[in-house]
Amino acid sequence: MRGIVFRGNCTLELATFPDPTPDVGEVVLEIKASGMCGSDLHFYRQPQTIPGRSVIAGHEPCGVVVAVGPGVIEPHARVGARVMVHHYSGCRGCPDCRSGWPQMCRTVPVTVYGTDAHGAHAPYMKVPASTLVPLDERLSFEAGAAISCGTGTAWGAFERIGLTGRDTVAIFGQGPVGLSATLLAKAQGAMVIALDIDESRRRTSRTFGADAVINPQDGRVVDAIHELTDGKGAGVALETSGAAAASRDALDSVSPWGTVCLVGIGAEFSFLLAKYLRTQLRILTSWTMSIPGQQACADFVVERGIDLDRLFTDRWRLDQAEEAYQSFNRQSGGKGVFLM
Repeated sequence: MRGIVFRGNCTLELATFPDPTPDVGEVVLEIKASGMCGSDLHFYRQPQTIPGRSVIAGHEPCGVVVAVGPGVIEPHARVGARVMVHHYSGCRGCPDCRSGWPQMCRTVPVTVYGTDAHGAHAPYMKVPASTLVPLDERLSFEAGAAISCGTGTAWGAFERIGLTGRDTVAIFGQGPVGLSATLLAKAQGAMVIALDIDESRRRTSRTFGADAVINPQDGRVVDAIHELTDGKGAGVALETSGAAAASRDALDSVSPWGTVCLVGIGAEFSFLLAKYLRTQLRILTSWTMSIPGQQACADFVVERGIDLDRLFTDRWRLDQAEEAYQSFNRQSGGKGVFLM
């Protein structure tokens, strides 16, 4: 089979690999949809890769089980099952792994599929059966791919925050994670203020239900949010863009006792504690979602009838990989996915 390998300096290759065979406790999926995530761009853009290292990219897998190895006990890990993948694997025995947070494992180095082991940008993918999350028949494979990282990341952040329908949330960045957050927050009844520098993404956030939209390039982010909230500020700010300026604006845009949750990878910023100490702000980080959280996100999407397929503006074949990532690298528009 052929799979996408990032080679650095905004280049990639469709490299050839043997078809995978499951070992003890493992399954092989026939990938139906593999989402493109903003974090892919860090590896796509990096100056160079390790010579001789070839790892298939793609950490938003969704597909059908086609082979089951010995010792698999998970009831949903059967041939023909429609599944998503929680794209981390740890020791499987520590408290974090047993509670569904393998990415928090401190016992062994965590495996991240698509980075440390072969991912889903290929026809087939081998993973531990313990990483599988059932995909409801009412959800498309594309929706399952989104929940496997981007949409699941938004869900996990809102779980950390404890978002309610009474909240006003400012969502910084309306890429795939931010747009997912807009959809999920509106489905919970919250008021959403959406921010992005890209016009097409701002338009999309409007169609997804955002109550107000702000272009940060206008230079009035903090004032605009306070004007929209009668001077109080937003109760919640979710930063998904990875921009340092957005993180600073998020801190200044929330009300006293408010919550700022930082999700976007890549931001580095500092702040003066004296400025915020008396505001009683709660500052959180959030790293994707747990396995139960991924299932809960999927269940919520089904129960509320959320159309996640609307996230996708670009559907690609593997042999279009170069064009796909050149387009995605512009960071304009919606979400891309490879369909097999």
